[in-house]
Amino acid sequence: MSDGSDSDGGPVVHGFPHLDAVRSAITALYRRVSPDGVLAYAASLAPADAAFSDVDDLYLGSQRVAGALVRHLRLPQARVVVGFRRMEHAASVELTAGPEYFIELNDRFRTHRRDIGAALAHEITHVLLHRLGLELPGTRDNEILTDTVTAYLGAGWLLLDAFRQDAVSSQKLGYLTPEEFGYVLAKRALVFGEDPSVWFTSPQAYTAYTRGRAEALRDLQRPPLTAAGWAGRRRYAKDRRHAADHPCPAPDPSLPYAFEGGADGLRVSFSCPTCHQRVRVPVRGRTRARCGLCRTVLDCDT
Repeated sequence: MSDGSDSDGGPVVHGFPHLDAVRSAITALYRRVSPDGVLAYAASLAPADAAFSDVDDLYLGSQRVAGALVRHLRLPQARVVVGFRRMEHAASVELTAGPEYFIELNDRFRTHRRDIGAALAHEITHVLLHRLGLELPGTRDNEILTDTVTAYLGAGWLLLDAFRQDAVSSQKLGYLTPEEFGYVLAKRALVFGEDPSVWFTSPQAYTAYTRGRAEALRDLQRPPLTAAGWAGRRRYAKDRRHAADHPCPAPDPSLPYAFEGGADGLRVSFSCPTCHQRVRVPVRGRTRARCGLCRTVLDCDT
């Protein structure tokens, strides 16, 4: 059984405490489904497919939204049955061999119907990952993987839009912080050229997305990428000189790159800004490199 996490009325964690795990989850997704597999999800779930009004029948409406998510996540042989009960978490799903899966939602969604799509998106992504055999060690990392994949494959904007906060109450679904959801959505947006912010109904979701997008853009501005800023380029040049004078430099985990010597000269490795797979290239000035995992072409000044 997989349980979805949420914060309903309690304090909401902000910032990027899980960023390394999120980046590892993106890498794992590309490794498992391939770049072509990721490209199959170029269109995000349409807001109309998750719309749920107070006049809709609770069960028929839930089944309709679940069906839309099953189709969006390309699970044509999966059938989802949705029920409601009192529980600690937002939702849970029994991960069986299928083809029928039972998802239970927290009773509060009987009256918070606008967020049923968000809760279902997380649980149905659990089904997708179960079918793919994609999992990470530990409950925490698996839930971060699920949130990340939900967002990266075009359904997770619902989870960020479920984040609402005012002077007396707050609600957030999922394990990622709002800003981390914004980061993953922005990473997806950079690949597919979309703007998910136009779908947000929550002002807090929009703010979190802009902060996450700023962090995602920083991934594109780290040396040895040519888009790196002046300060980063200056530090990189200093570290490169030091590495040339010390053939086996100890890696500095605070830096986004690492140098290594060898018989064929100095090389530098760094994370691909798209999939975060490590890219390793010779140190020889301006060059173009292709990520071996996601096939992104990177302009570098090594």
